[in-house]
Amino acid sequence: MNKTVLDYIDLKSDELIELATKIWENPEVAYKEVKACEWTAEYLRKEGFDVTVGDYGVPTSIRASYGEGNPIIGLLGEYDALPGMSQKVKTEKEPVVEGAPGHGCQHNLLGVGHVGAAIGIKKEMEEKGLKGTIVFYGCPAEEALTGKVFMARGGAFRGLDIVLDWHPGTANMVMRGRSTAMNTFKLHFKGITAHAGGDPHNGRSALDAVELTHVGINYLREHVTDDVRMHYTITNGGQAPNIVPDKASAWYFVRAFTREAVEDVYERMIKVAKGAAMMTETEVEVEFLGGCYETLSNKVVADLLLDTMKELGPIEWSEEEKRFAEKLEEKKDNSQGMFSDIGDSALFEGEALDVAMDAFGSSDVGDVLHIAPGTMFMTACSNLGAAGHSWNNTACAGHEIGMKGMIYASKVMAQTGIKILEDNTIVEKAQEEFKNAMNGKEYNCPIPDDVEVPK
Repeated sequence: MNKTVLDYIDLKSDELIELATKIWENPEVAYKEVKACEWTAEYLRKEGFDVTVGDYGVPTSIRASYGEGNPIIGLLGEYDALPGMSQKVKTEKEPVVEGAPGHGCQHNLLGVGHVGAAIGIKKEMEEKGLKGTIVFYGCPAEEALTGKVFMARGGAFRGLDIVLDWHPGTANMVMRGRSTAMNTFKLHFKGITAHAGGDPHNGRSALDAVELTHVGINYLREHVTDDVRMHYTITNGGQAPNIVPDKASAWYFVRAFTREAVEDVYERMIKVAKGAAMMTETEVEVEFLGGCYETLSNKVVADLLLDTMKELGPIEWSEEEKRFAEKLEEKKDNSQGMFSDIGDSALFEGEALDVAMDAFGSSDVGDVLHIAPGTMFMTACSNLGAAGHSWNNTACAGHEIGMKGMIYASKVMAQTGIKILEDNTIVEKAQEEFKNAMNGKEYNCPIPDDVEVPK
């Protein structure tokens, strides 16, 4: 193990925890992460990184680099919060501010964990005179599933040799499975208003078009592959029952395990909408919001991360941390985390897991993993039974449990990064596997140039 790396991250742990806590206390939703972006960039500048903010056409993005030449290692930080996830550091559900955002996906830890890895790698590079480049990317709006996609459209992540990506979780594990590719879009129908009782024959209902679109999409479910997921919500259904709605809108997601399948089903959904417009004599406008790729796990990088976690050993929890987690287990919602049945403790205590299962959620990390080889891994930052995007996660993200899992992740990435810098064959093997997995395909950004970055 590289003692310099571990010692430096330990030395800086109070500062890293302070930064993660500050972001936790000031949650900002997608594309609004002004404070988190500023504080993160400021810290990296202080640590000697070359930092730019707002590159790639995304105002709250960061690029911070140190070193020169190859290999070039990318670290993917995030810092956006979730709407409505406000929660105090308590074992009972109690928001800091009712209805306010909170870090229910623990991105306050995620961004700072990658910062810790970056400064640890830099310290070891200085001590040993290692050649190579470390690049921290501050990536906004992962929860909107488009932040990294807009960054990629603007040229980010090109030239990386390897990507390391960590996400807080309920256990220490390497994720070899896939998450789904996704498109998100809105349909806006325009009809003719009329009195619903007095002269309904003169009306052309935009709401009828929305509802017929949903009927068509639900019939479409029979004729798609099993991995396809289609979901929607009506965002505007009219003003009053006795007025034929001349305007109605709905918001849609379509997911599948390949980008090609998403694009195919998306086009079929648009045909359904156009058919509904014809049936109701209305007009339809498609507002494409964005999309992302499925994840693509690299075995070489996954094996390396798993070996590093085994070398570091499991996280050691204090009795107070165990008690906090146990109380959360008692109070958790009916839904449970993926690994809530592991062991007797409410916190993960065993050797790192090697997880190959696919997940039907989506992440814009998939786009980066179609540009450069890499793998996502997780460390325990919540009680085992914590469901995704839950108040349990917000509570743990501000507690010692989350902070301890974050510092552990920084060490895993930093140790792994040093191994890559010291052994050129790792990049060669990872790149070869990546080339074979892409099979001649190239990354094509799912978001067209005419779609603007949300403000």
